[in-house]
Amino acid sequence: MGLLTVPAAAETGKKADEPAKPYCARYKCIALTFDDGPWPYTPELLDTLKKHKAKATFFLLGRKVEGRAELARRIVAEGHEVGNHTWTHPDLTKLTDDEIMQEVNSTSEVIEQTIGERPTMMRPPNGATDSRVGRLMAELELPQILWTGSTLDWQARDTKVITARTLKLAKRNGVILLHDIVPQTVKAMPAVLTTLEKQGYHFVTVTALLQGRELKGGEVYPARSE
Repeated sequence: MGLLTVPAAAETGKKADEPAKPYCARYKCIALTFDDGPWPYTPELLDTLKKHKAKATFFLLGRKVEGRAELARRIVAEGHEVGNHTWTHPDLTKLTDDEIMQEVNSTSEVIEQTIGERPTMMRPPNGATDSRVGRLMAELELPQILWTGSTLDWQARDTKVITARTLKLAKRNGVILLHDIVPQTVKAMPAVLTTLEKQGYHFVTVTALLQGRELKGGEVYPARSE
């Protein structure tokens, strides 16, 4: 039997020192993001994501992490990403500088105490941010993650509506806003994931979607113009 040989770089058309393209440069990626947990509906969502081998990003409230530490740890253990969503979900633009820092710092601290890592991104509640909030997040070295589309699932409270909205908002490199505190959203996910899989989507974290790009503290992503 002849020896198995690996084709030379010249034969494959690829340079020997050429780095592999980031995952989302090679595949059609989308980031599903879930806000306001962890909550009693989150385990069912995690089961669904595991079944579909999908990864997601969860923006957690500090007070809920404090009350559901094991669930927060499960989110991370199963390969998902977590971000800071403040302690009590206030409109940050209406708080003082000290109040903003307290909301965000206390949440980063409880997340770090719970999962052993400090979050590297945050999402301002309701997407409410301004230059002052951005400046404070820059001090904390936390980029601000918004979205390309919101399902408004917390208003709809209807599984079929949430499914249809999510599918309509789906696009390559999209960041979709959902809530794992809405039971109908969790019920919609099997159909959403199955349909998007058939359309060629790969479900990744926000960090994976960035394809190696490092966001600066306070930077807004995706940019509002998107």
